[in-house]
Amino acid sequence: ALTPWAMYMAADAVVKGVMIALALASLATWTVLLAKGWELQRQARALRAARALLLSAPQLPAHQEDGMLGQGTAAAMLAAARSELQLSAGLGDGAGIKERVASRLARIELEAARVQRRGIGVLASTGAVAPFVGLFGTVWGIMNSFIGIAHSNTTNLAVVAPGIAEALLATALGLVAAIPAVLVYNHFSRVLAGLRGLLGDLSAGVQQLVSRDLDRAAQRGIG
Repeated sequence: ALTPWAMYMAADAVVKGVMIALALASLATWTVLLAKGWELQRQARALRAARALLLSAPQLPAHQEDGMLGQGTAAAMLAAARSELQLSAGLGDGAGIKERVASRLARIELEAARVQRRGIGVLASTGAVAPFVGLFGTVWGIMNSFIGIAHSNTTNLAVVAPGIAEALLATALGLVAAIPAVLVYNHFSRVLAGLRGLLGDLSAGVQQLVSRDLDRAAQRGIG
């Protein structure tokens, strides 16, 4: 019977290995979609909440006043800003302090973006490689079919069709693994672009609070 399972069971060992590898790649794609999708959605909610709190804050919150800002990227950015303000205490160059704070925040932003992209590379690899792996299984299976034709001394379609069908199944599995991987990768690329924007908003919010605090301190010094 030319069912997918029957064709798999009748396939050559190499073609079977190709099919198993493609099935595992497809499973990895769906696993990344579910796990990474949940993770990025949770991070997006946290970043939006932190952005709203920073935009409404009149000054840089003290450590004990962090509340919802006391975790994740927002906490790291606030801690970096406080550390730089503490290390720069007594320096009168407000522009230099702002520049050093911006540098610290940029490094945190890059690290957060790198962590967010973790696990996405497997989707790009699957989308790029799976069709060629499936094609390799097809070429190998058709080669074996031609060898079988030579040994049987017949070109009867009923004899050669099962072997060719088994070989073409590898190509089909390659496409089944590659197409969702490409679609999921493109989806995550859009999601990550939105998260980069949120990280930029968060960094800008912290810099605005630092600038506001420095201006207040300068005003008090003048007064």
